[in-house]
Amino acid sequence: MTSFRFDAALRDEITDRLGRFDRRRREDGGTLKHAAVAIVVVESDSPGEAAFLLTKRTPRLRAHGGQWALPGGRLDPGETVEQAALRELEEELGVSAASADVLGTLDDYPTRSGYLIAPVVVWISGGVTVTPNPTEVAAAYRIRCAELFREGSPEIVAIEESDRPIIRLPLPVATVNAPTAAVLYQFREVALAGRDTRVDHFEQPVFAWR
Repeated sequence: MTSFRFDAALRDEITDRLGRFDRRRREDGGTLKHAAVAIVVVESDSPGEAAFLLTKRTPRLRAHGGQWALPGGRLDPGETVEQAALRELEEELGVSAASADVLGTLDDYPTRSGYLIAPVVVWISGGVTVTPNPTEVAAAYRIRCAELFREGSPEIVAIEESDRPIIRLPLPVATVNAPTAAVLYQFREVALAGRDTRVDHFEQPVFAWR
């Protein structure tokens, strides 16, 4: 399995690739709620390896309770997607990051539940202490970036309810579905592999439509 060193060279490489990526911004005509998620690159529990933060939402939440997610949420009035991603990261996981820690953004991803998600890639150097907010997050994990390159990943599956296939990623803690899987797959392709890949054609499983 491919390994990614958590070092300045990887940070520069991701920054360069995101800077050259022709990000797609979608016009929603005011029908979708704007949201942002943070793909947070940190040092893995295995020293020297790069990882990202993944959360499991508390089942008590009214929307998408118990699902696997990236830190994030709806934009407050006047916020940029970068500001919203950093605010949500601190609110959900107690992790502070500055605008200088933002490396770039990926394509907007529209969801069946009525959101337009902007993925924001954040790099946090040094030791990171994660303190999940129990009102929103049941658990948080550091997943090695190398896990995104597992054999047989991603899984592309047809469903009867749509003419578009769903995408899911097998990870050590669970098999993660779109929209989180779609966002992480594009992060893998664009930021880690240097391949311009689109993911907005991938469907979400029916349980995520509400």
